Amino acid sequence: MTITRQAIHGIVIALVSADEVIMKDSDSALDVVMSVQQETGANRIVFDKKNIAEDFFKLSSGLAGDILEKFITYRFKVAIVGDYSCYTSKPLHDFMYESNIGNDIFFVTTKEDAIDKLAKAK
Repeated sequence: MTITRQAIHGIVIALVSADEVIMKDSDSALDVVMSVQQETGANRIVFDKKNIAEDFFKLSSGLAGDILEKFITYRFKVAIVGDYSCYTSKPLHDFMYESNIGNDIFFVTTKEDAIDKLAKAK
């Protein structure tokens, strides 16, 4: 896992990249949160959807709730970058839509959109 720091208008955003799944459960999500905090001091994270277990996108698994709870508990804002067109679940699409309306969790298609959303989030 590589973590880089980017500052935009005084807001620090951590860009997390890895070639494999780094978040498989709530414990591994907490590891990411703590690593980002220690290495960058940021509380805003961008990562690719390939870095999160596929079960995350099956809402019935409960994994999305478990992982996102860690980010919310530690007051992190998250943008997950990827192509979501392969998912046909209406509840998942509704969840992503509602998340994108808020200020804490974003599902976007480009890193630039992720950085923009996190920089503007209150």
